[in-house]
Amino acid sequence: MKDQTLFDKIDLHLIRVLHTVLTERNVSRTALRLGMHQPAVSAALRRLRELAGDPLLVRSGPGMVPTPAGLRMIEPAGHILRSAEVMFSDARRFDPATARHTFTLAASDYLDPFFLPQLVTHLKTQAPLCPIEIQPLSGESDYHRRLAQGEVDVVIGNWAQPSGDLHLGRLFGDEVVCLVSKNHPAVRRGWSVDEWLQAEHIAPTPTHPGARGVIDDHLASQGLTRQITARCPHFSLIPAMVASSLLVLTTGRHFCERFVETLPVDILPCPVPFPRLMYYQLWHGRTHTSPAAQWLRDSVRTVAAALRHDDHAGAEAPIPVPAATRSRARPARRSPNPSAA
Repeated sequence: MKDQTLFDKIDLHLIRVLHTVLTERNVSRTALRLGMHQPAVSAALRRLRELAGDPLLVRSGPGMVPTPAGLRMIEPAGHILRSAEVMFSDARRFDPATARHTFTLAASDYLDPFFLPQLVTHLKTQAPLCPIEIQPLSGESDYHRRLAQGEVDVVIGNWAQPSGDLHLGRLFGDEVVCLVSKNHPAVRRGWSVDEWLQAEHIAPTPTHPGARGVIDDHLASQGLTRQITARCPHFSLIPAMVASSLLVLTTGRHFCERFVETLPVDILPCPVPFPRLMYYQLWHGRTHTSPAAQWLRDSVRTVAAALRHDDHAGAEAPIPVPAATRSRARPARRSPNPSAA
């Protein structure tokens, strides 16, 4: 009877607060993420501590950390929330015009700079009541865990070998080229492999000591090393740095082409042969059959295809509403985190 009394005091909202506060490890961020006032989150946390007979979250230095009991509760709480989502949301047909489902994506900043703006426009046009959260995708972010725990619906980026136990949808491939200032000597005279290797290159800041992106991984496989003299963690700022220097950015053609009309830069072929950069969306098996998640993946694929069609046709084409069909997927091989250059 005692256990039944305890069970009667627990509701799904408390479980949601429990899972969020234990993963965020911060009351203010929990309140922001759940759309609650901070005192309400603090009150819910007090109730949870009373029910558990444990502090659950304690202060450690400048932040907070879960207690051992709190750590044990993260996965069961996530499982309860996922089960409730399946019971009450995914069991119903998804209607984007009336749905109130929050879509959460993690995406690399080295995608085509038009992609995310057009995707948000498409999602807000077709699903106007659905909130959208776009999170950064970087080497230090454990995207596999975030997908498994339902923190992210889909991740979008390029991987030489995507994670093998996630579903995969190919979006597009891209040619590896070089972006340089119009004043770069290579614009006038071209360059050899040695000249390209000895040029001053700019690349993203490594995600961790010793990390390499797909460009340097491929060079290493060929026994080659380029001279990187500048690094920047914000990929979208690099073209402006290239425009006013002799730095060389090596990445996908579609990213580079977006800056040719607005900056004094040129695109040059890379003298070292590279395989095409492949861009994918990845998702976890827990959302594979979800109507809402299927619609989101269809939207991602549709916007990516529309951008390619616009580029080849030289004219803007309207983005059609994707059919609510099941996303095809295939298993892929395990790999490190994404990197573009």
